[in-house]
Amino acid sequence: MSNQRSFFFNVDWLTVLLYLALCVIGWFNIHAAVFDESHPSIIDASTNYGKQFIYINVSIVIAIIILLLENRFLTALAPAFYVVTVLLLILVLLIGRNVGGNQAWINIGGGFRLQPSEFAKFATCLLLARYLSSVNVKVTEVKSFVIAAGIILLPMVLIKLQPDDGSTLVFCSLIFVLYREGLSSYFLIIIGILITLFLTSQVFNELYIIAVIAVITGLFAITIKRNRALVFKIIAGAVISIAFVLIAKPLYNHGLKSHQRARIDIVLGLTKDNRGVGYNQNQSKIAIGSGRLWGKGYLQGTQTKYAFVPEQSTDFIFCTIGEEWGFAGSVVVLGLYLFLILRIVMIAERQRAPFSRIYGYGVASILFFHVVINIAMAIGLMPVIGIPLPFISYGGSSLLSFTILLFILVKLDSNRMGIV
Repeated sequence: MSNQRSFFFNVDWLTVLLYLALCVIGWFNIHAAVFDESHPSIIDASTNYGKQFIYINVSIVIAIIILLLENRFLTALAPAFYVVTVLLLILVLLIGRNVGGNQAWINIGGGFRLQPSEFAKFATCLLLARYLSSVNVKVTEVKSFVIAAGIILLPMVLIKLQPDDGSTLVFCSLIFVLYREGLSSYFLIIIGILITLFLTSQVFNELYIIAVIAVITGLFAITIKRNRALVFKIIAGAVISIAFVLIAKPLYNHGLKSHQRARIDIVLGLTKDNRGVGYNQNQSKIAIGSGRLWGKGYLQGTQTKYAFVPEQSTDFIFCTIGEEWGFAGSVVVLGLYLFLILRIVMIAERQRAPFSRIYGYGVASILFFHVVINIAMAIGLMPVIGIPLPFISYGGSSLLSFTILLFILVKLDSNRMGIV
């Protein structure tokens, strides 16, 4: 009895309440996004909102099961989870169903489908946490870094072959886990510089960018001229940057598909195509803007009601929130996400076991990436890449995988005081 009482009090119920609040918000907004007057009941199983109700209940049952498991079960079976998801990712390439141009789904009958790429997220976090928490493993060493990178890259490559670019990019967020475990901040700085140079090279003439790099390099060299080693590194970095600028446009033109370039061009302001490639994003911005401060009210959104925004219950669910609940409702949702992610980081930092801490940062990184990219996509700050809004977007695989991802951490945290 004392163990059950201890377990009850050790569970982070605030995180659980945040999870339930986001699930309920998602359910009601899916109801609004695809509302059918001939099926008004929000629990009608023949509709997407009725199915989401089923998914929420199944997810809660799975969450309870996870909370009843032993921590040793999660750590011991981390490699098995990873292998199973990798096999499913291979299987989906062979027999998967093509939906929206991506062969990412496996039919499981009864109108339900499984998306293995969603489950690969928590499996990768588990194995990465197990490896990095092993004795004598340091991410600052080349061998350890290569193995950790391989754990992340394998599912990325298989998902890219589907091809599902959005889910592929999600795994890039795990670099923050490596950074927390000791990876030099120079890696993040270099990645940030390369992304900036790549994008600016599409907007400005290469000669202007090279001139700016040369001026900045010269100013740094003059300022720290006594430190010859640092000057040499800065000059070497400038040379590499200039070389990258020169190959950025050929990479952009030949390395990306035409529809990918078109989406990026729209965000960068290079083209405007509100009737074609930019239609979804433009309609999403109209819907969000029309909500103003307090929104039009539940089931009153005209953009939503007349289905102007495609994929409104999945990738563009945030525009339903913006239209019907306005700026105020959007801020509440963003506040819940911010609170949840900060709570997860706090939970990760208070862990005694390295495995739990590393896994916690994996959860925070993936949720942060999903939220930022999805909402930025809906308001036109990022290209459309098609990733769901955690706990809110319609989809059984998405909701179930995010539930497992989060509640494994809640379970690990509930037992933190028992770890020496």
